[in-house]
Amino acid sequence: MLWVKAFHIIFVISWFAGLFYLPRIFVNHAMATEPVEIERLKLMERKLFRFMTPIAVLALGFGIWMWGYYAFYMGAGWYWMHAKLALVALLVAYHLWCGKIYRDFAADKNRRSHVWYRVFNEIPVLILMAVVILVVVKPF
Repeated sequence: MLWVKAFHIIFVISWFAGLFYLPRIFVNHAMATEPVEIERLKLMERKLFRFMTPIAVLALGFGIWMWGYYAFYMGAGWYWMHAKLALVALLVAYHLWCGKIYRDFAADKNRRSHVWYRVFNEIPVLILMAVVILVVVKPF
């Protein structure tokens, strides 16, 4: 089970790297004015989103594997896990929202400012902090 946990952590870290970087590209894209720069940012967004989606699936897959294993052997007393799973659901929703934004930029339909994307970029940081606290501290 330690191999599963190790791969889960590796893929979660990789997924978060994408979730931190893609909205930062959105910030730059929202500020871009030169056609060449806009096309380069579209390419970067497409490549990153296409790379981070299978990484997210692997992170979730290994997490579900561990959850099933530990839920079977650990039994009750895992109430903190419900909160963590709710945060993971929010993270999946955030990932899908990034996909919608990426498609909007690809179609030149962005309606938001770079300031909005700077705030949007902080959401996964807050989710990561909450998840790490839940996993390490197990407050309930």
